[in-house]
Amino acid sequence: MDLLEISGLPLHPLIVHAVVVLLPLTACALLLGTFVPAARRRLGVVTPIASLVVLALVPITIAAGESLKEVVGALPSVQHHEMLGRMLPPWAIALFIVAAAQWAWFRFRPRPANRQATKGDRATVVVFAVAATVVAVGSTVMVILIGEAGARAVWGG
Repeated sequence: MDLLEISGLPLHPLIVHAVVVLLPLTACALLLGTFVPAARRRLGVVTPIASLVVLALVPITIAAGESLKEVVGALPSVQHHEMLGRMLPPWAIALFIVAAAQWAWFRFRPRPANRQATKGDRATVVVFAVAATVVAVGSTVMVILIGEAGARAVWGG
């Protein structure tokens, strides 16, 4: 039995759905945690953990896709899907870094005794907001483009 198969079925179309669902959900959680402090407190460490799971699943999905390509062949539509898929790991890494850094900063930053936010605190919040928005939108758009190319590779068009 091949490690990239489950019960004789290729792993790629099975595991890809975990990435397709979990990455946008994690991106939404990151944005919620960025812009809604109450949501950030409720989500806690869930967002960085989910982003770590995505980070682990992306290379497994790519490896399973390479295994499936050996069976299907290097059709132009498959190569386009593969080319787009290889652009996802940097986005997954960025999603994890931003989620973990944001969680750690809000969880462990020293709070002033007077509870007033400093200019540095406000600047950091703005940096997190920009980074979270770019990473959430960029990674979600990449998943959509990759999925669309994969669907075209399978179903034609």
